[in-house]
Amino acid sequence: MTPKRKQKLFMFLGLVSLAAIAVGLTLYALRANINLFFSPIQIAAGDAPFERQIRAGGMVREGSVYRNPDSLDVEFTVTDYVEDVRVHYSGILPDLFREGQGVVVVGQLQHDGYIKADQVLARHDENYMPPEVAEALEAAGYSPADFQQKAAKIAERIEEGEAQEGASQY
Repeated sequence: MTPKRKQKLFMFLGLVSLAAIAVGLTLYALRANINLFFSPIQIAAGDAPFERQIRAGGMVREGSVYRNPDSLDVEFTVTDYVEDVRVHYSGILPDLFREGQGVVVVGQLQHDGYIKADQVLARHDENYMPPEVAEALEAAGYSPADFQQKAAKIAERIEEGEAQEGASQY
């Protein structure tokens, strides 16, 4: 092998090595920032990683919201009407958040089986279901339309209850 060929070979190997290192570092950085979506069925099955940023979604179970009167801590249950997952959140909830409506929470699944949420995203209207939730329900063999009807019925009951409370105050 001539010295010129040897020099070209080392140059080529050096460039390939630098490219491999750059790709490896990029993939590592993306892996740390990616947050995959999991439904309560998948979380209950053990598919979700612990203590890594994930997104979980479903409907807020009726009667499951507990607000700590001394702080901004809130606990509620997200369900796909097959499995449930508890969510602990500290902060101000979106205005559209309420029982029987679709939500997506961003946070970490703890070893105790609950999600410590950093962010709670609420639905837009009664007919809205986050696309990830709808896909997860379909993959599990359930129809999102059935859950939207159920959520609409729950919303009607809640609104009726609020109306009755408002009428009884006067």
